[in-house]
Amino acid sequence: MPQGGLHPAAPPPAPQDSGTFRLGKMITAKPGKTPIQVLHEYGMKTNNVPVYEFERADGHANTPSFTFKVTVGDITCSGEGSSKKMAKHKAAEAAIGHLKANASLCFAVPDPMAPDPSKQPKNQANPIGSLQELAIQHGWRLPEYTLSQEGGPAHKKEFTTICRLESFIETGKGASKKQAKRNAAEKFLAKFREFSPDNNVSLANALGSTIGCTWNTLRNSNGEKITSLRRNLLSIPNTDYIQMLGEIGKEQGFEITYLDIELSVNGQYQCLAELSTSPITVCHGSGVSCGSAHSDAAHNALQYLKIMAERK
Repeated sequence: MPQGGLHPAAPPPAPQDSGTFRLGKMITAKPGKTPIQVLHEYGMKTNNVPVYEFERADGHANTPSFTFKVTVGDITCSGEGSSKKMAKHKAAEAAIGHLKANASLCFAVPDPMAPDPSKQPKNQANPIGSLQELAIQHGWRLPEYTLSQEGGPAHKKEFTTICRLESFIETGKGASKKQAKRNAAEKFLAKFREFSPDNNVSLANALGSTIGCTWNTLRNSNGEKITSLRRNLLSIPNTDYIQMLGEIGKEQGFEITYLDIELSVNGQYQCLAELSTSPITVCHGSGVSCGSAHSDAAHNALQYLKIMAERK
């Protein structure tokens, strides 16, 4: 019992850490919130908006398996699932688990006195984060990014990325994968800038002009490549079907993405050719090599386009 009415001095209050934001203060029990929502909220508070990127599709048609990766700050985690949505949830869960396991991990929290990034010039904004935030605000599915092409010499690479938002697609090119993704996201944002932020933005209204290639436009097109496809057989030896499909896609305004999947039961390579038509077209291909599987998928896609492009 302390004498003379003296009491032990109370410990000094813990200093407030205004420059960092620890995960324990954010990722706690969040009833009703999905891992994607929790991770996004954390990313917004730490100025590190999570970015999801489609990596691959495996499995058979009746048992597909998708893989997504999510990047938040300097951390990248992957997740697999039987649907793209499930794979993104698993990636977000993995990122949350990684962050929680590293209790000492801190991110810089933006200075409240610093200028609001949303009020900075457009070329200084982060279009990837802005597009994701826009999707969340309006209840759309999160944008998906897929690397569709990589070319050029080693000293001058060029990457092409497809950004899919709901059923709409934009492509971006750049000297790096990150720049290609930024450019694809920026194309989407440009479509929305003419709308007032107070309006309930409709994807159909904002992007109606970018729906692109439909079966009606194919049937009514007089383009040289699609006309040649209507008139000629697809059984000419030594035909480069991948190049032919690419030329038609360029003419008609759709992109082609080849997704390699696991070997078949008899050891053949398999792939899916996805065409960004409206609705989206997916054709299967197989062969003794990866290249022959791509060629077979392109050939099957051309056969389907030939049928759909026939005038009634």
